[in-house]
Amino acid sequence: MGLIKEALMKWLGIVPVETQVQFYIRENTTKELTTLKNQLWYRGDPTELEQFYVELAGVSLDGKSLIPMTRFWAAVPTDDVLIRKFHSGLPKLIVDKLASIVVDDMNEPEINGGAKQRWEDVAKENSFDELLKSAVTKVLAEGDGAFKLCVDQSISDKPLIEFYSGNNVDFIYKRGRLLEIQFFTDYFKDSKRFRLVECYGKGYVQYKLADASGVPVDLTVLPETAELADVVFDGDFIMGLPLKFYDSPRFSNRGDAIYEGKGDVFDALDEIVSTWLDAVRANRVKQYIPESLVPRNESTGAVRKPNVFNSYIVKSTDLGEEADNKIETIQGDISYEGLQSSYVTFLDAALQGIISPSTLGIDVKKLDNAESQREKEKTTLYTRDTLVGVLSKTLPKLVNIVLKTEDNMHNKTPSDYEDISFDWGQYANPSFEATVETVGKARQYGIMSLERCVEELYGDAMTDKDKLEEVERLKGESSVTVDEPGVNDDAKIVKGFGEG
Repeated sequence: MGLIKEALMKWLGIVPVETQVQFYIRENTTKELTTLKNQLWYRGDPTELEQFYVELAGVSLDGKSLIPMTRFWAAVPTDDVLIRKFHSGLPKLIVDKLASIVVDDMNEPEINGGAKQRWEDVAKENSFDELLKSAVTKVLAEGDGAFKLCVDQSISDKPLIEFYSGNNVDFIYKRGRLLEIQFFTDYFKDSKRFRLVECYGKGYVQYKLADASGVPVDLTVLPETAELADVVFDGDFIMGLPLKFYDSPRFSNRGDAIYEGKGDVFDALDEIVSTWLDAVRANRVKQYIPESLVPRNESTGAVRKPNVFNSYIVKSTDLGEEADNKIETIQGDISYEGLQSSYVTFLDAALQGIISPSTLGIDVKKLDNAESQREKEKTTLYTRDTLVGVLSKTLPKLVNIVLKTEDNMHNKTPSDYEDISFDWGQYANPSFEATVETVGKARQYGIMSLERCVEELYGDAMTDKDKLEEVERLKGESSVTVDEPGVNDDAKIVKGFGEG
């Protein structure tokens, strides 16, 4: 068969590949550097972004920069060319809005038995709503993180819940199973940096301290860690829980920021905004002033130098007999339509697949009609559903771990608390007028019962008793009451006909 196949390939003129081509892809950032980049985009400080990208462009491997200097934030201004770099603040706006939409709309958890009151006490002690919003914000901005439970009787008699973001946590997996969570805390003493590693595994907590070079040192080196000791507790569970919304394709078992891969788009958007600002500056009203009329210092007579906000151009003085030396003013022309079109285009690319512009209060109706805006609003709904889906699975596990930890604190055998659920309210509910129109049509077509109509219209705004009364009232108003004729009525009718 091999000879026949080879002869057939030769007859068809097919030449097999004899050499294997090898490709080498060089990654320009590590997990820590990627997380730092996402942090800086969220913080939105222009000076920090410029320092990061300029320094990253200056680092080279094999004679090539890690990132091209053609990027806006990596461009280095010179003495002759000054660049006003302006940041739109869009990444922070996206993350904060999504975190508010998800966390603020969360309902009270459903927990059976007396465990609900126990969880409410722990949640109140830890200000859990604020903690959760902070955790969701950090995970959306940085990619992932983890909840950490600790016991400190000097602070509280209940479990303490903390959240560590992606740069301060690492996960140990084996065959897809989480074995250990490592939490990092940095300390400084005598200008030296030390890192505390808290290893949280199933049934144990271990503490390790290392210097800046990674060399292990004794815990007694620092007063903050001197009293720490390894702990073994009952129960086959970890006193910590990872949280991530999107899986990273680059780093195994790690998460991605919600705007991962949008760096170039954000960079281009900031360039457009900065270009618009430069255009406004460059096209300010220009004054051409004769040299004899140039503003001078009253004491020294020296010419006052113009600045960016009050600039002028000196022209020679006309010394002719009929000369008319006067100040000429010229108004510049800015291509607002082109700049706005570019801005909206890159803004749409930055928000694409994440959130709707209308959710952020951005008005782009000049380019989008109402139907397009409604379709874009679905993007926010899809993103919210993804976040809610992850939290609805993660938070019951967190409550379970918290209650188990509290059992250990009271010398009780940890129990499994499985009947726990979190739910969320409806997002982007239609107006009452739109609901009436939709429900009215459904009722008119005979595809919705009266009881269901009342439920859809009023929902939680009415009690069940009020809804039943409303249904009975509507039934009474829609029915026609007619008295049934009796025997005497029929006789009267016949008699009347006879007399006629």
